[in-house]
Order: sequence, then C-alpha cells, then structure tokens
Amino acid sequence: MKIIDLHCDALLKLQESKGEWRFLDAPELDANKVRLKSGDVAVQCFAIFIDPDIKQDQKFDAALGQIDLFYREVLGKNPDMFHIRDWNDFDRLGAEQIGAMLTLEGVDAIGNDISKLHILYQLGVRSVGLTWNNANLAADGAGEPRGAGLTLFGREIVEFNNQHQILTDVSHLCEKAFWDVMETARYPIASHSNARHLCNHPRNLYGNQARALFQNNGMLHVVFAPQFVTEDGNATIQDVVKHIDYFCSLGGEKQIGLGSDFDGISSHVKGLEHAGKYQDLINELLKHFSEEQVRGFAYQNFLDHRPTK
Repeated sequence: MKIIDLHCDALLKLQESKGEWRFLDAPELDANKVRLKSGDVAVQCFAIFIDPDIKQDQKFDAALGQIDLFYREVLGKNPDMFHIRDWNDFDRLGAEQIGAMLTLEGVDAIGNDISKLHILYQLGVRSVGLTWNNANLAADGAGEPRGAGLTLFGREIVEFNNQHQILTDVSHLCEKAFWDVMETARYPIASHSNARHLCNHPRNLYGNQARALFQNNGMLHVVFAPQFVTEDGNATIQDVVKHIDYFCSLGGEKQIGLGSDFDGISSHVKGLEHAGKYQDLINELLKHFSEEQVRGFAYQNFLDHRPTK
C-alpha cells in the first residue's frame, strides 16, 4: 500500500554530512531513496529545519542551503524523484516515481521579513510551521514556558499561507498559538503529532485540539518519535496503532495520516527503524482496521483533504 509521509528531516542530515552522504542509499538516512522505495513511499515531504543555535543573520542562508541540497542531491541525482509544487501534482505522479515536496519547520529563517517567505514559496515550500519548540517572532512553540499565541507577524504569515494555498502546520505550537491558528488558518495541519491522552508530552495534542483540527477540515499525521508514542520512550508498532485508534474515536477516521519524523529522531519505534519498514506498520493496521480505512491513513485521506482551488 503506497504511503504519503508528511515529515522527515533528511535535508538537515544531508547538510550536516557536508557532502559525505548520498540521498540515494546513505545508511545513515532513515529516509534515503532505497528505503523509501522499499517501504512503498509514494510521496515524502522534506522539512527545512534550522538549528536555533545558528546566528540569526545566517539562518536564511542555511535554509537556502537545504533547498539547494533538495534540488541537487534529492531531485538532480534521482530522475525518478518527482518535484511536487502544485496540489494537482499528486495526480501526475507516475507509478515508479516518488513525489518530493518541501516544507518549512519554523519560520526563524525569515526573521521579520515576509518577502523571504515569498522566496521560499517560489522555491516550492507548500507547508509552513510557525515555530519549532522555541519562541520566535511569529509564535511560541511547545517548549516555551510563556505559552503566548500568535504575534501580528504570525497572523500575517497565516494569511500569506491562506492566500497561497499553503498548509499551516500546528505540530510544534504551544496551546494558545494552536487555538489562534484554528481561528485564522484556512488549511491547518499537524504534520507530526500524537495524542496527549496516551502520552503526556508537550508536543502532543489534547483531545479537544484534535477535534478542532478535524472540525476545521485539517489533517493529523501521527509521528514515530518514541517519546511521543509512550511515556517511557519504549514504543512498538502496536503503540503507534493505539494513537491512530484514539484519533478515530474522536471522529478523525477520514483525517488521519502519517508523518514519521524519520531523520529527525535519535531513537525509533521497534519495527519502524526506517522508511523501508513502512509496510510492517500497514500490515499491523490491517489487523485492526478495514483495508479502506488503512488506505485512508496511508495516503487517501491526505489526497481528499489537500487544498483545492
């Protein structure tokens, strides 16, 4: 069963390797192309993530560096990787191709300059998360004790997303900022989040947040970071299934997807160590849900809820 995965950090790892690793088959990459093929991943979203410790005046260049790697290393050296720049491109994807779409994990790189977001959009970014876990000029993240909502600049970014059919990603936001996004975003999404009811971690969503996302036609993509799956960090595929089942109980059956966070995690769910293991998750899901439901989780729900004109 084919897969659409909304989040991985392979670009960051490629950047940190300074040219030593190949996207094609580097064993250090959870989501290299060989593993994506093996796991039957039809579309992989590639996050642009900039380390908060990088100096502010260097962050935009770092983001452009990851985009350059996306064009040269991911697309340029692999003709069967298909660049998704338009929501209709999902329908143009060939059977032997893997779709690749750019996303932005935190807007730190643009500082207070919305024109830089215009540039990232022109280069192919189609999903924008306002923060990582920190606070920035747009909003507070899940790790900021202040817990403030969107700033005026943050609201300007959400409006930009609305105008350009860009997804607004809530996965790293604090609660107040989450609710502000729910009030303003036309295309909300959680690219990699789990249920706080099952694992009480600040990165996870409460039941009322998940319900609000579903009521606003948003997608919620479960994540494979063990510390977001179980509180002791020892997680199995069955534990991931429990999060999907819980979100179904909240009415999200048609709005649940997958967002692995491969290459952004330092430990793994047992049995989901890399993208090549994706079909093991599918096989486990088929023990608990119908084939139609599992097809929805794997890819169809996202296709049904992507932005349309």
